[in-house]
Amino acid sequence: MDTLPAVRARGITKCFGDVIALDGVDLDVARGQIHGLVGPNGAGKTTLLGVLLGLAVADSGRLEILGTRVGRQLAAPDGVAGFVDGPGLYPSLTARQNLAALAALRGHDARTAGIDAVLDEVGLTDVADDRVRGFSLGMRQRLGLAAALLTRPRLLVLDEPANGLDPAGKRHVHRVLTRLAADGTGVVLSSHRMDDVEALCSEVTILATGRVAFSGPLGKLAAENRELDYRLLTSDPAAARRLAAETEGIRTVNDAEGRRDTGVLVVRARVPALDELVRRVVHAGIAVRELAPVTSPLETAFLALTESVVESGPGCVAERVAQEPVEREPTRPTDAQEAGR
Repeated sequence: MDTLPAVRARGITKCFGDVIALDGVDLDVARGQIHGLVGPNGAGKTTLLGVLLGLAVADSGRLEILGTRVGRQLAAPDGVAGFVDGPGLYPSLTARQNLAALAALRGHDARTAGIDAVLDEVGLTDVADDRVRGFSLGMRQRLGLAAALLTRPRLLVLDEPANGLDPAGKRHVHRVLTRLAADGTGVVLSSHRMDDVEALCSEVTILATGRVAFSGPLGKLAAENRELDYRLLTSDPAAARRLAAETEGIRTVNDAEGRRDTGVLVVRARVPALDELVRRVVHAGIAVRELAPVTSPLETAFLALTESVVESGPGCVAERVAQEPVEREPTRPTDAQEAGR
C-alpha cells in the first residue's frame, strides 16, 4: 500500500451547466511529495481541489486516492484533509475551542485529540485561547492547517496555505509541510505565489481553462527550450557586456532600463548559450558575483503555457461526459470532510 500514489486521476471532467471547469484532467501525486497546482483565475484549481476533498463530484473520469477508488457521494476519502477557499472556523470561539469542537464532531475526546500539539506545530500556542474573530488572515490559515492536522492525514489538500502570512509565518508553514512530506504525507497545494511553489514543490501542474498545460518536475520547465532573462553581476561589467555581445544566442536587454551604471547586466538566452557566456566570462578572469533569472522558469512557463491554451480555446467535452460516466462506489462521510469545509 505504501507504494501506491497519493493521487491518481485520469480524465477528470467537471461541468457547471455550460461552463467546463475541468476538461479531462490527469494528475499524479506520489506519497511524500508536495505537488503544486497553479493557474490563472478560473483555471479550475479550486474545483479540482474540491474533487480531491470530496466536496465536489466529477462528471467523468477515474480518481484513486491513497489506493482507493473514489465513489460518487460527497465525502472525503479516509486519510484526506485540508481546506478550499479558506478554512471554516467559528469566529466567536477561541482557537482551542474551534479544534475541540471539530474533535467532538468526529467523536473524539478533546483532552486526547492532540489539540495542543497541532497548535504548537503551526505556531499558535500563544494565541490558543484568543477568539478567532480577532485573528489575522494568516493566523486563520494556520488554524485551518492545525484543524487538518488533527486527522493525521496521509493526503493534505490546501488552497493558498500561505495567503496572508508574514515571512516568519510562511517559513513556519513551509517547515510543517516539508516535515509532513518527509514523513510520507502527500501534499497538494494551490498558490498564486510562484516563489512559494518553487520553494516547496518538486512537481507542478499548470491548469488553464480547465485543462492541463503542463505537469511534471520543476526542473523540466527550466530545461525546456525557452529563452529567459538573467541578471549577471560581475567584477568587470563592461568586459562582460562585450563578451555577451560576441556570444551567439545572447541578447542584452537592459540598456533601456537604466541599469548600466549599477553593473548589472541583463541578458536573454537559452540555457546552452548562457552556459557558454559564463564559460567565456570565467575564462577571461572576470568574477561572477551573481547569476539569477529575472523571472523564474516557473513564472515564465506559466505565462507562456496558459496564454497558449487560452488562445486555442476550450474543448468540447459533452461527448466524453456522456460516454464515460464515473463508476462510483458507496463511501461513508469521513472526518476529513469537516476539515475540508
